Amino acid sequence: MKGGHFLVVLLSLVSICTSTVSASKKVVVKIGARNPLSGKLAAHGIEIDEGIQVAVDEFNKANGDILEVKLLRRDDHSRPDAAINQAKQLIVKDGVVALTGGYVDSLVGAIGAVARKHRVPYVASASLQRRLTLNPSIYFSRISNMDGITNPVIEFITKKIHPKRLAIIHASTPGATEFSKIIKNRLEKAGIHIPFYEKVRPGTPDFSSFLLKCKNEQIDFVVAAIFYADHLVLVRQIRDMEVPIHGYLGPWGIAYSSFLKQMQNKANGLFGLSAWLRTYAYPGSEKESEKFVKDYIKKFGRSPTTTSMHGYVAARVITEALKRLINSGRKIGAQGLAVTIRETDMTTPMGRVRFDKKGDPMYYSQMVVQIQNGDLVIVYPEDRATGTLKYPSF
Repeated sequence: MKGGHFLVVLLSLVSICTSTVSASKKVVVKIGARNPLSGKLAAHGIEIDEGIQVAVDEFNKANGDILEVKLLRRDDHSRPDAAINQAKQLIVKDGVVALTGGYVDSLVGAIGAVARKHRVPYVASASLQRRLTLNPSIYFSRISNMDGITNPVIEFITKKIHPKRLAIIHASTPGATEFSKIIKNRLEKAGIHIPFYEKVRPGTPDFSSFLLKCKNEQIDFVVAAIFYADHLVLVRQIRDMEVPIHGYLGPWGIAYSSFLKQMQNKANGLFGLSAWLRTYAYPGSEKESEKFVKDYIKKFGRSPTTTSMHGYVAARVITEALKRLINSGRKIGAQGLAVTIRETDMTTPMGRVRFDKKGDPMYYSQMVVQIQNGDLVIVYPEDRATGTLKYPSF
């Protein structure tokens, strides 16, 4: 960049109230990360938050001499009211130019409403509900969506499993409820019999009534759209009660090293979903994936999960948009940044990221993994498979 042009860019940046200039003329821009770092969703919220931190550290190390991103992290305590208050504070008091983070749609929807009202771009790291993009806004984009989860589950069950009698149990959260309704409708249209379909609150301590129904109805496959802690309880009870099912799939909370460590041999045969694995990155992003893993372990002392990668990718979308703004000589303002985010087309370890007009990801798609001898093995889609499907798996 030529000196005169660079000076114009710096002067433009200084005019933004959310940016400050130090004595060395380095521009500092604030972005806010709001996640459930405590409460019932903390396990996954912390993973997202840590992925965001790695992305910001990576950006500052490479670009900090010109533009430094200051990350302001907040805890919404797994509550929508706290999410709203934290978002308002980050925008109005702290002056962030963008927001990221978020886990489950009850929290993402709350923060999205605040972002739209104040016209500040928000890139949600973990969001599914279709209704959140029914009234599109340039200020709301997300890197995950419902189709990227439901489609692989439905294809896997209908093409590979062919169960005779399937049961669905789901958490009472908006995203889990919508997910379950979609797969129920589509699986029934495909000729799969679903004798019962139940809703539970996150943190349910006992699933024995559900499992007795599974026994009585001779269920051979269970789809459990619940979260990490609930899987620990439900899977243990399935094993202890010797429920004669052939397979179990949990879209969230299964494909984690912590789950494998907790459950040990009881986890073998379970199916889960993952958009990324430490042992498998999207083709063309292997080096970036390896660096992410290395940096994550160095910073936090443990391996990242697919949820961590969601946080990382969401933050990278913002930091790369900031970088493109500087390189093009445009101002870092909320509207300009929102437009630039929507122009994103990049390859990440989780896949290609490009948004449609509603802010939904066009290429997001998760993989079905199976726990085999303590390892996560990709079994669907076939072009990404790292092992052979084992079924029946109980």
